[in-house]
Amino acid sequence: MQADTNSPAAEKIGLPRIRILFPLNFAITFLGFLDTHLLIPIMALYASELGVGVGMVGLIVGLYSVTNTPANIFFGRVIDRFGYKRPLILGLLGDALAMFSYSLCRLPLHLILVRLFHGVSGGLVGPATMSITAVDATGARKGRVMGFYGMSLGTATLIGYGLSGVIASRFGYEFVFYLGAAFLILGVILAVVMPKDKAGVRVARKPAADVSGRRRKLVRKGLLTSYCCVFAQYFIFGSLVTLLPLYLRGLGMEAFHVGMLLSIFVISFILLQFPSGSLSDKVGRWTPVFIGLCLIVVTLSVVPNLKTFPSLAMAMTLLGAAYALLFPSISALLVDYSAPEELGRVTGVFHALLTAGVAIGAPLMGFVAQFAGVELGLTLSVGVALLALIVVWLDRRQKSPLPIS
Repeated sequence: MQADTNSPAAEKIGLPRIRILFPLNFAITFLGFLDTHLLIPIMALYASELGVGVGMVGLIVGLYSVTNTPANIFFGRVIDRFGYKRPLILGLLGDALAMFSYSLCRLPLHLILVRLFHGVSGGLVGPATMSITAVDATGARKGRVMGFYGMSLGTATLIGYGLSGVIASRFGYEFVFYLGAAFLILGVILAVVMPKDKAGVRVARKPAADVSGRRRKLVRKGLLTSYCCVFAQYFIFGSLVTLLPLYLRGLGMEAFHVGMLLSIFVISFILLQFPSGSLSDKVGRWTPVFIGLCLIVVTLSVVPNLKTFPSLAMAMTLLGAAYALLFPSISALLVDYSAPEELGRVTGVFHALLTAGVAIGAPLMGFVAQFAGVELGLTLSVGVALLALIVVWLDRRQKSPLPIS
């Protein structure tokens, strides 16, 4: 991807630095999020083997989100103050230590403490990597750059889900933890060789004095759309990974079919990130956001009526496309409407809502499905996307200063 040599970032940090940051950051993003996706398929089973009761399994699985959500917000401010490099290295080191510590757990209390620590250390990685992305998200190509960021996240999800169960079944849970720790140490090495940041991500953007009148508050036009959409996306994703296996079981399908459908969803999301980002750069952010949310509503509304694997595979392809339409645009909105010295904070809120969406969506819709049925639970998940559509429409009509770019 060619860097924009006329951008403020190119003038401030130089073209060679951008070319070094770009591949390093997306490799680190992949490695930094792989650990959580390696754990998701096996954590409930691992907790059960340590003697955790059924009622406590869900709590232990969710403890990561309990600490990770506020940690993202807090550490976003730290990144604005101290820059991204040192917090990123500390976060990756903390995650590596947490992954290794899982292998040492012998009692449920040990696992609880490790989950809490892992959630805190993980709160450094998301805001740091997304803030670094803003260094290269300049000029007329923010959507494309954010599309690459989304590809890194999606690839971590796909590979983590795919590897975890296979490795655990053949070599044991400890090998999954060791592998995750090794990948994170590789991430630490890459972070160490990153170019130094003198004052956080602000070195790549306009001076604060140029935009101080437009900053006012962290919830404003553009940011409101981004926050609501990422929460809605991941609320629905949490609902989907909880209810889809139950729905397929009712159709006589097995775990293999669940894995295939989720893989189709993620592959569609990954492949369409860059085209969607390019579309966002050409037509603006709001059109892809509207189309993506509408496509989510339509697709989820018909899923409970589909009974065959091919039809469900097509639905997962469309749902992946809808998510791909949303992610680059809502990520680019953060850069459009943020001043350089607050990028850590706004990306921290973004990642906090991403985590909170899954943490709230999965148990809440599971509880709804327990009393109303799985099909109705899937259908009711659409309500969050409809609320997001209303927020986007109102936000689009707000009178606000022009984007900061």
